[in-house]
Amino acid sequence: MITESHVAIAKMKKLMWVSSGVVLGAAIAFGSAVWADREETQVSSENSGIPLQELRAFVEVYERISTDYVDQVDDKKLLEGAISGMLSSLDPHSSYLPPVDAKEMEEHTRGEFGGLGMEVGMEDGFVKVISPIDDTPAQKAGIRAGDLIIKLGSEPVKGKTLGDAVKIMRGKPGTKLELTVVRKGEDAPLTIELTRDVIKVRSVRQRMLKDDIGYVRISQFQVRTGQDLAKALETLEKDNGKPLSGLVLDLRNNPGGVLGAAVEVSDAFLEKGLIVYTEGRVNNSQMRFEAENGDLMNGKPIVVLVNEGSASASEIVSGALQDQKRAIIAGRDTFGKGSVQTLMQLNNGAAMKITTARYFTPAGRSIQAEGIKPDVEIDLLKVEKVEKSELGNVKEKDLSGHLDNGQEAENAGDKAKVTQETVELLDKDFELSEAMRIVKTMILAQQLK
Repeated sequence: MITESHVAIAKMKKLMWVSSGVVLGAAIAFGSAVWADREETQVSSENSGIPLQELRAFVEVYERISTDYVDQVDDKKLLEGAISGMLSSLDPHSSYLPPVDAKEMEEHTRGEFGGLGMEVGMEDGFVKVISPIDDTPAQKAGIRAGDLIIKLGSEPVKGKTLGDAVKIMRGKPGTKLELTVVRKGEDAPLTIELTRDVIKVRSVRQRMLKDDIGYVRISQFQVRTGQDLAKALETLEKDNGKPLSGLVLDLRNNPGGVLGAAVEVSDAFLEKGLIVYTEGRVNNSQMRFEAENGDLMNGKPIVVLVNEGSASASEIVSGALQDQKRAIIAGRDTFGKGSVQTLMQLNNGAAMKITTARYFTPAGRSIQAEGIKPDVEIDLLKVEKVEKSELGNVKEKDLSGHLDNGQEAENAGDKAKVTQETVELLDKDFELSEAMRIVKTMILAQQLK
């Protein structure tokens, strides 16, 4: 007698399973109804390299769910779940993207999407924050790189895929979501409420610091980041009225992004030489990228700021400039995401993101699980400015009737370039203040040569 379960299994005849270049189909068509004997199956498996026993188990599980599960489950949902599980079991960055998610991934790459504004991965079944993105709900609410999200609203994260968790975090702008977060150094989980918003990522920002030193912040690597960096440097020199004497490139909490953008940013500061290369199993995953466009800073000192939230493309730039001895890397060890993900479109409008290669710095260092170690380590500290005493520290300029030095007008012009906002930023951002000190030391050393 033919049951509904046999009909469901028969539908699978239409599926074409491809493994190691061999097309399956008939081999799994009838599930538990028709199978070759154990010896014949073993021979077939040895000859083809295909795990037929495991495929048989898959079909058996599919059939059992179709017939015995408490609720009827749509075949499409079952198969998509199997695909999603297969990809997510590979590593934290491989995943299946249904059509809606594939479209959102494309929007994310362009720099505009809806949600909370943080780059995340999976660790021990929980969502781990790689880094919050600048000027987003996550960053404003105080979410930090390294935070483990254990609950999304009232729903535990354990047991969910990364895709499931991301779907919950995304939503209509203006709606709220409460996150329960475990943070290193805290005795109990933290509860943080965020309001979803349309995330428009401006990947490059710039400002002048002191002593003709420029500051460029790259929050994420997007398609236009390389071009935006060139414009930012041009704007800084225009605002300064003369060439920059040095630069602080801030890649802290930058989760990465487009590989091509990382190459362009590295190329912007290198005259020649290798930037990054990749190694994988297939020919098109073997890539090498060389610098070719010249140094936009003309050899002037550069300090790159990194931390535990600097990942992927940020590590490519840091590794290239470090190995080529073009910049001093300052801060703390980076995240260590040294793998390449390729987005592959599928016929049903969905896509799969799959890891296809590993990144290596010009010196042959693998970034994966190691990260980039800074040349100068800057600890994470909270620094408060001590106000000067009104009674002590009396100087010549405080004496009544003191002589002018004759250069006050010139000095006033220089001070006018440094805005109050910049002064306050340097006072509260210890890492940035230290990076500027390093740049000033490099400028002095260069002048003394």
